Amino acid sequence: MNGEPQEVLKTTYREAVREAIRDAMRRDERVFLMGEDVGRYGGCFAVSKGLLEEFGPERIRDTPLSESTFVGAGIGAALGGMRPIVEIMTVNFSLLAADQILNTAATYLHMSGGLFNVPLVIRMATGGGKQLAAQHSHSLEGWFAHIPGIKVLTPATLEDARGMLWTALEDPDPVLIFENSTLYNMEGELPVDAGAVDINHARVCRQGNDITIITYGASLFKVLDAADILEKNGICAEVIDLRTLRPLDDATYLSSVAKTHRALIVDEGWRSGSISAEISARIMEGAFYELDCPVERICSAEVPMPYAKHLEQAALPQTETIVTTVKRMVGTNG
Repeated sequence: MNGEPQEVLKTTYREAVREAIRDAMRRDERVFLMGEDVGRYGGCFAVSKGLLEEFGPERIRDTPLSESTFVGAGIGAALGGMRPIVEIMTVNFSLLAADQILNTAATYLHMSGGLFNVPLVIRMATGGGKQLAAQHSHSLEGWFAHIPGIKVLTPATLEDARGMLWTALEDPDPVLIFENSTLYNMEGELPVDAGAVDINHARVCRQGNDITIITYGASLFKVLDAADILEKNGICAEVIDLRTLRPLDDATYLSSVAKTHRALIVDEGWRSGSISAEISARIMEGAFYELDCPVERICSAEVPMPYAKHLEQAALPQTETIVTTVKRMVGTNG
Protein backbone atom coordinates (compact mmCIF):
# COMPACT_ATOMS: atom_id res chain seq x y z
CA MET A 1 0.00 0.00 0.00
CA ASN A 2 1.07 3.57 -0.66
CA GLY A 3 2.56 5.24 2.37
CA GLU A 4 3.88 2.03 3.91
CA PRO A 5 7.61 2.06 4.78
CA GLN A 6 9.74 0.48 2.07
CA GLU A 7 11.50 -2.74 3.03
CA VAL A 8 15.27 -2.25 2.99
CA LEU A 9 18.33 -4.38 3.55
CA LYS A 10 21.73 -3.46 4.95
CA THR A 11 24.51 -3.94 2.45
CA THR A 12 27.79 -2.57 1.14
CA TYR A 13 28.79 -0.98 -2.15
CA ARG A 14 30.72 -4.17 -2.99
CA GLU A 15 27.68 -6.34 -2.34
CA ALA A 16 25.46 -3.99 -4.35
CA VAL A 17 27.72 -4.38 -7.39
CA ARG A 18 27.80 -8.16 -6.90
CA GLU A 19 24.02 -8.32 -6.68
CA ALA A 20 23.75 -6.22 -9.85
CA ILE A 21 25.95 -8.74 -11.69
CA ARG A 22 24.04 -11.68 -10.25
CA ASP A 23 20.68 -10.17 -11.18
CA ALA A 24 21.81 -9.43 -14.73
CA MET A 25 23.09 -12.98 -15.22
CA ARG A 26 19.85 -14.44 -13.94
CA ARG A 27 17.81 -12.19 -16.21
CA ASP A 28 19.73 -12.77 -19.42
CA GLU A 29 21.71 -15.88 -20.31
CA ARG A 30 23.77 -13.83 -22.77
CA VAL A 31 25.39 -11.94 -19.88
CA PHE A 32 28.75 -13.22 -18.66
CA LEU A 33 31.65 -11.78 -16.64
CA MET A 34 35.31 -12.03 -17.54
CA GLY A 35 38.52 -10.51 -16.29
CA GLU A 36 41.59 -11.08 -14.15
CA ASP A 37 40.89 -13.15 -11.01
CA VAL A 38 37.10 -12.76 -11.25
CA GLY A 39 36.54 -16.51 -10.84
CA ARG A 40 38.35 -18.67 -8.30
CA TYR A 41 39.86 -15.68 -6.49
CA GLY A 42 36.53 -13.87 -6.31
CA GLY A 43 37.80 -10.62 -7.83
CA CYS A 44 40.65 -8.35 -6.85
CA PHE A 45 38.19 -6.34 -4.71
CA ALA A 46 36.04 -9.40 -3.84
CA VAL A 47 33.14 -8.14 -5.97
CA SER A 48 32.62 -11.44 -7.81
CA LYS A 49 33.13 -13.71 -4.80
CA GLY A 50 30.81 -16.71 -5.01
CA LEU A 51 29.65 -16.10 -8.57
CA LEU A 52 31.84 -18.84 -10.06
CA GLU A 53 30.17 -21.43 -7.81
CA GLU A 54 26.74 -20.12 -8.79
CA PHE A 55 27.15 -19.69 -12.54
CA GLY A 56 30.12 -21.87 -13.50
CA PRO A 57 33.27 -21.25 -15.54
CA GLU A 58 31.42 -20.65 -18.83
CA ARG A 59 29.88 -17.46 -17.48
CA ILE A 60 32.50 -16.41 -14.91
CA ARG A 61 35.70 -16.48 -16.93
CA ASP A 62 39.18 -15.94 -15.54
CA THR A 63 41.44 -14.39 -18.16
CA PRO A 64 45.18 -14.06 -18.71
CA LEU A 65 46.87 -10.86 -17.58
CA SER A 66 46.36 -9.23 -20.96
CA GLU A 67 43.86 -6.39 -20.98
CA SER A 68 44.06 -5.81 -24.71
CA THR A 69 43.29 -9.47 -25.33
CA PHE A 70 40.27 -9.88 -23.10
CA VAL A 71 38.74 -6.49 -23.91
CA GLY A 72 39.10 -7.45 -27.56
CA ALA A 73 37.40 -10.77 -26.79
CA GLY A 74 34.61 -8.84 -25.10
CA ILE A 75 34.14 -6.70 -28.21
CA GLY A 76 33.95 -9.83 -30.34
CA ALA A 77 31.45 -11.44 -27.99
CA ALA A 78 29.29 -8.31 -28.05
CA LEU A 79 29.35 -8.26 -31.85
CA GLY A 80 28.37 -11.93 -31.75
CA GLY A 81 25.21 -11.27 -29.76
CA MET A 82 26.43 -11.75 -26.19
CA ARG A 83 26.26 -9.16 -23.37
CA PRO A 84 29.73 -9.28 -21.82
CA ILE A 85 30.76 -7.56 -18.60
CA VAL A 86 34.52 -7.09 -18.75
CA GLU A 87 36.30 -6.30 -15.49
CA ILE A 88 39.63 -4.48 -15.66
CA MET A 89 41.38 -4.69 -12.30
CA THR A 90 42.24 -0.97 -12.03
CA VAL A 91 41.78 2.00 -14.31
CA ASN A 92 45.56 2.26 -14.77
CA PHE A 93 45.55 -1.10 -16.53
CA SER A 94 42.82 0.08 -18.91
CA LEU A 95 45.56 1.93 -20.79
CA LEU A 96 46.81 -1.46 -21.97
CA ALA A 97 43.41 -1.86 -23.65
CA ALA A 98 43.10 1.76 -24.82
CA ASP A 99 43.42 0.75 -28.47
CA GLN A 100 40.56 -1.73 -28.15
CA ILE A 101 38.36 0.78 -26.30
CA LEU A 102 39.11 3.89 -28.36
CA ASN A 103 39.87 2.55 -31.82
CA THR A 104 37.50 -0.41 -31.92
CA ALA A 105 34.63 -0.41 -29.41
CA ALA A 106 33.96 3.33 -29.60
CA THR A 107 34.24 3.58 -33.40
CA TYR A 108 32.67 0.35 -34.70
CA LEU A 109 29.13 1.68 -35.06
CA HIS A 110 30.35 4.76 -36.94
CA MET A 111 32.83 2.93 -39.14
CA SER A 112 30.28 0.25 -40.07
CA GLY A 113 27.85 2.89 -41.27
CA GLY A 114 25.50 2.17 -38.38
CA LEU A 115 25.32 -1.56 -39.05
CA PHE A 116 27.08 -2.95 -35.96
CA ASN A 117 26.59 -1.97 -32.33
CA VAL A 118 28.98 -3.06 -29.58
CA PRO A 119 26.87 -3.70 -26.44
CA LEU A 120 29.88 -4.06 -24.16
CA VAL A 121 30.13 -3.06 -20.48
CA ILE A 122 33.58 -2.54 -18.96
CA ARG A 123 33.89 -2.15 -15.18
CA MET A 124 37.02 -1.00 -13.40
CA ALA A 125 38.19 0.31 -10.04
CA THR A 126 39.43 3.88 -10.00
CA GLY A 127 40.82 6.46 -7.59
CA GLY A 128 43.30 6.74 -4.75
CA GLY A 129 43.04 6.55 -0.99
CA LYS A 130 43.91 2.89 -0.36
CA GLN A 131 47.71 3.14 -0.47
CA LEU A 132 47.99 1.13 -3.67
CA ALA A 133 50.65 3.45 -5.12
CA ALA A 134 50.85 5.18 -8.47
CA GLN A 135 50.20 2.22 -10.78
CA HIS A 136 46.88 1.37 -9.10
CA SER A 137 45.47 4.66 -7.84
CA HIS A 138 44.88 7.22 -10.55
CA SER A 139 41.54 8.67 -11.69
CA LEU A 140 41.48 8.46 -15.47
CA GLU A 141 37.72 8.44 -16.05
CA GLY A 142 37.96 12.03 -17.28
CA TRP A 143 40.24 10.83 -20.07
CA PHE A 144 37.68 8.33 -21.28
CA ALA A 145 34.95 10.98 -21.07
CA HIS A 146 36.81 12.66 -23.95
CA ILE A 147 35.98 9.79 -26.34
CA PRO A 148 32.87 9.90 -28.58
CA GLY A 149 31.05 6.60 -28.96
CA ILE A 150 31.05 5.48 -25.32
CA LYS A 151 29.22 6.31 -22.11
CA VAL A 152 31.14 6.90 -18.86
CA LEU A 153 29.38 6.14 -15.57
CA THR A 154 30.68 6.90 -12.06
CA PRO A 155 28.34 5.36 -9.46
CA ALA A 156 28.87 6.87 -6.00
CA THR A 157 25.81 5.65 -4.12
CA LEU A 158 24.60 2.15 -3.29
CA GLU A 159 21.56 2.78 -5.49
CA ASP A 160 23.73 3.56 -8.50
CA ALA A 161 26.17 0.73 -7.77
CA ARG A 162 23.19 -1.63 -7.79
CA GLY A 163 21.19 -0.06 -10.61
CA MET A 164 23.54 1.31 -13.26
CA LEU A 165 24.78 -2.06 -14.51
CA TRP A 166 21.49 -3.34 -15.90
CA THR A 167 20.80 -0.02 -17.62
CA ALA A 168 24.30 -0.16 -19.10
CA LEU A 169 23.75 -3.71 -20.36
CA GLU A 170 20.60 -2.58 -22.15
CA ASP A 171 22.54 0.12 -23.99
CA PRO A 172 23.45 -0.90 -27.56
CA ASP A 173 26.81 0.86 -27.35
CA PRO A 174 29.91 0.54 -25.10
CA VAL A 175 29.55 1.69 -21.49
CA LEU A 176 32.43 2.12 -19.04
CA ILE A 177 31.66 1.99 -15.31
CA PHE A 178 34.23 3.44 -12.91
CA GLU A 179 33.89 2.24 -9.30
CA ASN A 180 36.01 4.16 -6.81
CA SER A 181 37.96 1.59 -4.82
CA THR A 182 37.47 3.45 -1.52
CA LEU A 183 33.71 2.91 -1.79
CA TYR A 184 33.65 -0.90 -1.83
CA ASN A 185 33.42 -1.15 1.98
CA MET A 186 30.82 1.64 2.28
CA GLU A 187 27.77 0.44 4.18
CA GLY A 188 24.19 1.55 3.79
CA GLU A 189 20.65 0.48 3.05
CA LEU A 190 18.99 -0.46 -0.22
CA PRO A 191 15.35 -1.21 -0.99
CA VAL A 192 14.83 -4.94 -1.29
CA ASP A 193 13.42 -4.41 -4.78
CA ALA A 194 16.19 -2.03 -5.91
CA GLY A 195 16.71 -2.23 -9.65
CA ALA A 196 17.79 -0.35 -12.75
CA VAL A 197 18.32 3.41 -12.55
CA ASP A 198 18.44 6.24 -15.06
CA ILE A 199 21.98 6.97 -16.26
CA ASN A 200 21.24 10.12 -18.25
CA HIS A 201 20.81 12.67 -15.50
CA ALA A 202 22.86 14.12 -12.67
CA ARG A 203 21.33 14.17 -9.19
CA VAL A 204 20.90 17.14 -6.88
CA CYS A 205 21.87 15.48 -3.59
CA ARG A 206 21.43 18.57 -1.44
CA GLN A 207 19.52 21.79 -2.08
CA GLY A 208 21.20 25.14 -1.50
CA ASN A 209 21.25 28.77 -2.54
CA ASP A 210 24.78 30.07 -1.90
CA ILE A 211 27.02 27.92 -4.11
CA THR A 212 26.83 24.91 -6.43
CA ILE A 213 29.38 22.17 -5.75
CA ILE A 214 29.68 19.71 -8.63
CA THR A 215 31.39 16.36 -8.13
CA TYR A 216 31.17 12.58 -8.69
CA GLY A 217 32.36 9.26 -7.25
CA ALA A 218 33.94 9.09 -3.81
CA SER A 219 34.40 12.87 -3.68
CA LEU A 220 30.63 13.18 -3.30
CA PHE A 221 30.84 12.19 0.35
CA LYS A 222 33.64 14.63 1.10
CA VAL A 223 31.50 17.35 -0.49
CA LEU A 224 28.45 16.35 1.55
CA ASP A 225 30.54 16.45 4.73
CA ALA A 226 31.81 19.88 3.74
CA ALA A 227 28.24 21.04 3.10
CA ASP A 228 27.27 19.99 6.65
CA ILE A 229 30.16 22.02 8.07
CA LEU A 230 29.35 25.00 5.86
CA GLU A 231 25.72 24.95 6.96
CA LYS A 232 26.85 25.50 10.54
CA ASN A 233 28.65 28.59 9.25
CA GLY A 234 25.53 29.92 7.57
CA ILE A 235 26.46 28.82 4.03
CA CYS A 236 23.94 26.69 2.15
CA ALA A 237 25.63 24.65 -0.58
CA GLU A 238 23.82 22.84 -3.37
CA VAL A 239 25.54 19.52 -4.11
CA ILE A 240 25.33 17.80 -7.49
CA ASP A 241 26.47 14.24 -8.18
CA LEU A 242 27.23 14.10 -11.90
CA ARG A 243 26.84 10.28 -11.99
CA THR A 244 27.62 10.23 -15.71
CA LEU A 245 30.66 11.98 -17.21
CA ARG A 246 29.76 11.25 -20.82
CA PRO A 247 27.30 12.52 -21.81
CA LEU A 248 27.32 15.30 -19.21
CA ASP A 249 23.94 16.49 -17.96
CA ASP A 250 24.59 20.18 -18.59
CA ALA A 251 21.03 21.24 -17.82
CA THR A 252 21.14 20.16 -14.17
CA TYR A 253 24.31 21.97 -13.13
CA LEU A 254 23.66 25.05 -15.30
CA SER A 255 20.22 25.41 -13.72
CA SER A 256 21.81 25.16 -10.28
CA VAL A 257 24.46 27.77 -11.10
CA ALA A 258 21.74 30.13 -12.31
CA LYS A 259 20.22 29.85 -8.84
CA THR A 260 23.35 30.02 -6.66
CA HIS A 261 25.59 32.20 -8.90
CA ARG A 262 28.75 30.38 -7.78
CA ALA A 263 30.29 27.08 -8.88
CA LEU A 264 32.98 24.84 -7.43
CA ILE A 265 33.99 21.57 -9.10
CA VAL A 266 35.63 18.81 -7.04
CA ASP A 267 37.39 16.26 -9.22
CA GLU A 268 39.80 13.51 -8.14
CA GLY A 269 41.49 13.64 -11.55
CA TRP A 270 44.46 15.85 -12.34
CA ARG A 271 43.63 19.50 -12.94
CA SER A 272 45.21 19.92 -16.40
CA GLY A 273 42.88 18.74 -19.15
CA SER A 274 40.43 17.34 -16.60
CA ILE A 275 36.68 16.78 -16.68
CA SER A 276 36.50 19.71 -14.25
CA ALA A 277 38.09 21.92 -16.92
CA GLU A 278 35.43 20.82 -19.40
CA ILE A 279 32.60 21.53 -16.96
CA SER A 280 34.13 24.91 -16.09
CA ALA A 281 34.23 25.80 -19.79
CA ARG A 282 30.61 24.76 -20.25
CA ILE A 283 29.55 26.92 -17.30
CA MET A 284 31.39 29.86 -18.84
CA GLU A 285 29.66 29.21 -22.16
CA GLY A 286 26.19 28.58 -20.74
CA ALA A 287 25.94 30.61 -17.53
CA PHE A 288 28.64 33.28 -17.61
CA TYR A 289 26.30 36.16 -16.83
CA GLU A 290 24.84 34.25 -13.89
CA LEU A 291 28.21 34.09 -12.07
CA ASP A 292 29.10 36.35 -9.15
CA CYS A 293 32.69 35.06 -9.07
CA PRO A 294 34.95 32.85 -11.22
CA VAL A 295 34.35 29.10 -11.35
CA GLU A 296 36.86 27.28 -9.15
CA ARG A 297 38.19 23.71 -9.11
CA ILE A 298 39.69 21.39 -6.52
CA CYS A 299 41.59 18.48 -8.09
CA SER A 300 44.28 16.00 -7.18
CA ALA A 301 47.86 17.22 -7.05
CA GLU A 302 49.64 16.78 -10.37
CA VAL A 303 51.96 14.04 -9.19
CA PRO A 304 51.99 10.26 -9.50
CA MET A 305 49.86 9.10 -6.58
CA PRO A 306 52.13 8.63 -3.53
CA TYR A 307 52.21 5.40 -1.55
CA ALA A 308 52.77 6.97 1.89
CA LYS A 309 49.40 7.60 3.49
CA HIS A 310 50.00 11.19 4.56
CA LEU A 311 51.27 12.11 1.11
CA GLU A 312 48.41 10.31 -0.62
CA GLN A 313 45.86 12.18 1.49
CA ALA A 314 47.65 15.45 0.75
CA ALA A 315 47.44 14.72 -2.98
CA LEU A 316 43.68 14.07 -2.96
CA PRO A 317 40.85 16.61 -2.59
CA GLN A 318 39.79 16.76 1.06
CA THR A 319 36.81 18.09 3.00
CA GLU A 320 38.85 20.79 4.73
CA THR A 321 40.01 22.24 1.40
CA ILE A 322 36.44 22.29 0.11
CA VAL A 323 35.24 24.17 3.20
CA THR A 324 38.04 26.73 3.02
CA THR A 325 37.52 27.32 -0.70
CA VAL A 326 33.76 27.78 -0.39
CA LYS A 327 34.15 30.27 2.49
CA ARG A 328 36.51 32.32 0.36
CA MET A 329 34.20 32.17 -2.64
CA VAL A 330 31.15 33.38 -0.72
CA GLY A 331 33.19 36.05 1.05
CA THR A 332 33.16 34.85 4.62
CA ASN A 333 35.81 33.64 7.01
CA GLY A 334 33.27 32.59 9.61
